[in-house]
Amino acid sequence: MAKAPTVQQFFQRFPTDDACLDHLMKVRYGESLDCPKCGKHGKFHRLHKRPVYSCQWCGHQISPMEGTPFERSRTPLQKWFYAMYLFTTSRHGVPAKELQRQLGVTYKTAWRMGHELRKHMAIVDGDPPLGGHVEIDETLVGGRNKLGTGKGPLNKTMVFGMVERDGDVMTRIVSGASNKILYPHVLANIERGSTISSDEWRGYVSIARLGYPHGTVNHAMKEYARGKVHTNTIEGFWSMLKRSIRGTHIHVSRRHLSKYLGEFEFRWNSRHAPEMMFARLLMSF
Repeated sequence: MAKAPTVQQFFQRFPTDDACLDHLMKVRYGESLDCPKCGKHGKFHRLHKRPVYSCQWCGHQISPMEGTPFERSRTPLQKWFYAMYLFTTSRHGVPAKELQRQLGVTYKTAWRMGHELRKHMAIVDGDPPLGGHVEIDETLVGGRNKLGTGKGPLNKTMVFGMVERDGDVMTRIVSGASNKILYPHVLANIERGSTISSDEWRGYVSIARLGYPHGTVNHAMKEYARGKVHTNTIEGFWSMLKRSIRGTHIHVSRRHLSKYLGEFEFRWNSRHAPEMMFARLLMSF
């Protein structure tokens, strides 16, 4: 299996902000293009001391950072690229404190960068429909005791998960686990006719009526697999997600949970080629 680039390889490829900006320009517009103002085909040349490129014919300017997470950011572009490198070479995510330490920025800047990159990772990952054999399950994620102690009710968020066997995972934050809440997500994201495996939760009992062959395992009776019917894959994703949140981020609020879910979906869905995660983000703008 190919390996992710090393830190040394990263800095050899992107030694300066200019190298990062050139990469953005090539990825987004190519070596040459039709000028959107004069219509002539040609090269755009970098303007001295400005992060823009100018048409060789009419002088029209293009900013390769426009429409990216880096737009309007005062943080050097190389630090953004290095943050992407850290996010894609970490198994359990990168907390804002670690970004602050490695990038030499303020905590507020590191926190914002982390959330912008999580949102971008979710966009790159996308939500292609699931099919074949799909496992579904719901769980409670994040939160902390409302009293701020080890006692008292937990303020957790319910998340519904769907994962294709040997394929992608998809999550949705939901307000409950009734069939009225969960079935619309099933219908919108799982191809009709796909086989579904779930646990014995009563919210799933009538799912076969929607056109999905359905099998269940009874966890209450310590039944975890019956032939091909099991939820071990989605349970494995939940375990990884919760372990990472507890060990890396400590606490994730409901307000920002969807961004973390997008990040971990991207990482899970890239598990068969983890060395390509950084390259995918670099080519996605």
